[in-house]
Amino acid sequence: MLFERSSGILLHPTSFPSQHGIGDLGKSAYEFIDFLQRSGYKLWQILPLGPTGEEHSPYIMNYSTFAGNPLMISLEELAQEELLELPEIIPLETQDSSKVNFETVVPHKTLYLKKAYTRFQQQLEEKPNPAFVAFCQKHASWLDDYALFMALLEAHEGQSWNYWEPALAHRDPEALKAKSEVLKESITYQKFLQFIFFKQWEKLRQYANEKGIKIIGDISIYVCYNSVEVWSNSHLFQLNSETLEPLYIAGVPPDFFSETGQLWGNPIYNWEELQNTKFAWWIERFKATLEYADYVRIDHFRAFEAYWRVPGSEKNAINGEWIKAPGYEFFDELKQQLGDLPILAEDLGIITPEVEELRDHYHFPGMKILQFAFGGDANSVYLPHNYVHNCLVYTGTHDNDTTIGWWETATAKEKQHFAEYLGYSSPDEITNINWVMIRLALSSLASLAIIPLQDVLDLGHDARMNDPSHNDGNWRWRYQSSELLTQELSDRLFKLNQLYSR
Repeated sequence: MLFERSSGILLHPTSFPSQHGIGDLGKSAYEFIDFLQRSGYKLWQILPLGPTGEEHSPYIMNYSTFAGNPLMISLEELAQEELLELPEIIPLETQDSSKVNFETVVPHKTLYLKKAYTRFQQQLEEKPNPAFVAFCQKHASWLDDYALFMALLEAHEGQSWNYWEPALAHRDPEALKAKSEVLKESITYQKFLQFIFFKQWEKLRQYANEKGIKIIGDISIYVCYNSVEVWSNSHLFQLNSETLEPLYIAGVPPDFFSETGQLWGNPIYNWEELQNTKFAWWIERFKATLEYADYVRIDHFRAFEAYWRVPGSEKNAINGEWIKAPGYEFFDELKQQLGDLPILAEDLGIITPEVEELRDHYHFPGMKILQFAFGGDANSVYLPHNYVHNCLVYTGTHDNDTTIGWWETATAKEKQHFAEYLGYSSPDEITNINWVMIRLALSSLASLAIIPLQDVLDLGHDARMNDPSHNDGNWRWRYQSSELLTQELSDRLFKLNQLYSR
């Protein structure tokens, strides 16, 4: 699919300001959409929306690839539906409003979500809710297993599913039926949360689309081991048939981010079994994502051509091997079912000609990162003069430092290269590096340009969303107030978008 020349902002909903310690789908989200429209942007890129576990990575600590994260539910929106009362909603006191403190956010929001569920149940006693029934029926293919999984996870105090009673871990039908009866109330609560989440999200998405804003969703190539996907579809993963633990785990070999590679720990797919089903699970996953987004970015796209497989006993990603994947067969099947594929490919890391051929065969835009452009010579694929039209340029992604943070740690060689490339005689002449970089991205040949909100707000290293070199403390950044999204800032961005036909 070929995209029209346009630009957008990268921001995860958890990064919105709110009174409850984490961004949600309420007032600030709508104010952000308004900011995008008046700034001339046409795209909003998000990260995966699923419910997160330990360390709260939406990529590798995600309980479900189909479900939504209940922590993003707006309590104020629940009050509008008379499931809560505004006077009873007490803001969460936080020491640092620029960071999500999940340790306090989770119990705070859970308290109100359970109150809302109690009122929902009371409403059901008075009259049925056809919308809730229809939602549960429409999404039963994933919702039933998800709700049971989350109820079981809570009953086992978060213990990974492979340590549950063997009958539950191996999904014995009688054991599952018995537990479903015992946990009936908890299961219905989980379905209620998903009903509310997607109701609020669909309302927000419709508002965005009416404002001319398209949403770029995100599919992480892998899923978390302790997730409903692996528990309910264990045959689709390379697991030990007795212990159900991963025989191999995912990662990448040593690269820009780490000398020992990145060991993500996610289980590897059983591609032979997926081929036997004509990739039914993967296709359902894409369809589900396109119900809440207009386009889909595939994280770690290269694994559809070949993936790095590491034995499950390894402590780092060095001792792995590349294994071929049936990328062409999969995308052909996906195209047959979906038609034009609204897909963008995250093609960073160790990219071979075979990966490029797979990407280009389906006309998927690849990614260019300006922060990567100035450490080499004039042949760097990340330098704007080497771009093709069908690509997506970022100043940096959620995995990079902010542009100001990058500049503070860039080498003297990188700074000098950057200065000369932009027509300066010395790096000392450069001020407002983030705005120089934003202009460079917007003016480039790339059909799509995405800017992290941190760069627009002149933020430094403390506003970094994720550092792939370590797992702890990531995914927590928030901006502190919608008042930062000023008309003056919009005017500046609108002028740039108009100047470069975005």
